[in-house]
Amino acid sequence: MAKVEAVIVCILIILMDVVAGILGLQAEKAQNHGRHLKVLFIECKEPVHQAYRLGIAAAVLLALSHVIANLLGGCTCICSRDVLSGSSANRRVAAITLVISWLILGVGFALLIIGALSNKSKSRATCGFPHHNFLSVGGILCFIHGIFCLAYFVSANAANREDKPQRSIISHGVHP
Repeated sequence: MAKVEAVIVCILIILMDVVAGILGLQAEKAQNHGRHLKVLFIECKEPVHQAYRLGIAAAVLLALSHVIANLLGGCTCICSRDVLSGSSANRRVAAITLVISWLILGVGFALLIIGALSNKSKSRATCGFPHHNFLSVGGILCFIHGIFCLAYFVSANAANREDKPQRSIISHGVHP
């Protein structure tokens, strides 16, 4: 991938994750503006449709940024200790950040969806144990996800550039 294209993809990944994080935090803010009644450890609240829409939008952007980083970052496969010990530092960083970004995606996406779905119903109030901060924690994880996806994309591209000279030597019949 050319340097200009890589910079554009990096900006796109960060921009999508930052917007997703802001939407998650705004969804939490909208949810907190809804009507709540708390008695001891039971809380009744009316759903806020705006929080639902913002939470779903944040989850979609988080997933899209992850897909873009993974598709355009290339394949970073380290399947055994032998491959790990023989791989470059860039390939190791790419593998580690890939795993971490998937974990953050799973938790952040789940929190955003749970927080959004708790605000889906337009008419009836629900009572139960408080479910606070799902949307805001999901929004914060979007920012962290952006950092790890950016690190993955950059290190995977660097590792792929390191491998290109070896691939061209092998394809021409010369073995290092």
